[in-house]
Amino acid sequence: MNVKLGMRIPPKIGGEGLEQVAAWAKEAGLDVLDVPRLDPEVKQICDAASIGIGSVDASQTGALLSRDDARREAAAESVKRQMSDMAALGAKVMFMCLVPEDHIAPRRESFAIWKDAFPELVRHAESVGVYIAIEGWPGPAPHYPTIGCTPEMWRAMFEAIPSKHFGLNYDPSHLVRLGIDYLRALTEFGERINHCHGKDTEILHDELYECGVLPATFGAKYGFSEGSWRYTIPGHGAVEWSKVAVRLDRLGYEGAVSIELEDHRFWGTADKEREGILKAAQHLSLYFK
Repeated sequence: MNVKLGMRIPPKIGGEGLEQVAAWAKEAGLDVLDVPRLDPEVKQICDAASIGIGSVDASQTGALLSRDDARREAAAESVKRQMSDMAALGAKVMFMCLVPEDHIAPRRESFAIWKDAFPELVRHAESVGVYIAIEGWPGPAPHYPTIGCTPEMWRAMFEAIPSKHFGLNYDPSHLVRLGIDYLRALTEFGERINHCHGKDTEILHDELYECGVLPATFGAKYGFSEGSWRYTIPGHGAVEWSKVAVRLDRLGYEGAVSIELEDHRFWGTADKEREGILKAAQHLSLYFK
């Protein structure tokens, strides 16, 4: 399987500077870094460490779904420039999470704005060889305004934009917490996967009894949790990565599986973050190396 293991850069590790991050990631056996921005300096640092670019974060994604025409158009122009710049530096995947600026906007309304605004962005992505990967984080409680976080929405979005240059960041952790079959989603939408996150979710059955699928009334017991679930590193949750790997292999996926560290047990210090990344990489490498 020609899949590259990588990571999004956690905050404490990131605070040590990109040169140290890239050198440590290479030493840890990772192949790529997901970076918040890409410019010649970032590219040079990664090249010097012999580590590739997994994805580049899109800027101003909230404004792409703004009701204000001028704000939306300015954001679109900015993202198109970003696509051209990253493509010139050899990067292929632009990561974005489609959370509108207005968190109480109904998803149906945000979808209508998206459907009008995004074809032009995708045409530009096609012209420069960039693949957009949207993440299925449902957004902040209590409104969960993100578009593109359920099969219902993906089906409508991919019907509106058939191009593979608009596709998914497959992150099973969000599907598990939402009660969506993450393997069935992989089977149905696998052809549209442009990037993957290595993250997991543990279902907390005692907490599920206490508050159901609602966020805990008096606060979650754990970090990176809203009550009945908590995000974890791969191998500590419900996702069967062996089955994910088999399906990605059948699809011919050759992109990255990048560890997104959101686990309260491996958080708070750079050493804890490094421990979490190493444990996650060790687990994923059983199936992707």
